[in-house]
Amino acid sequence: GEPQSAERFRCPEVLFQPSLIGMEAAGIHETTYNSIMKCDVDIRKDLYGNIVLSGGSTMFPGIADRMSKEITALAPS
Repeated sequence: GEPQSAERFRCPEVLFQPSLIGMEAAGIHETTYNSIMKCDVDIRKDLYGNIVLSGGSTMFPGIADRMSKEITALAPS
């Protein structure tokens, strides 16, 4: 039904917007970005190019593309 299909999209969205369920936390893209920015400037480009998603939540369709898009929006070129 309709509510179930909406849930399918809302569920992975929480990974990027934890505020949807009332959590004051950064999304996975922001956490990844913040971690990379704490590393030496000379290796950041390599880190951006080697992000690996793992675990059950990564099975959501399109999550890798979404992560890539969000990281690209945050990262300096």
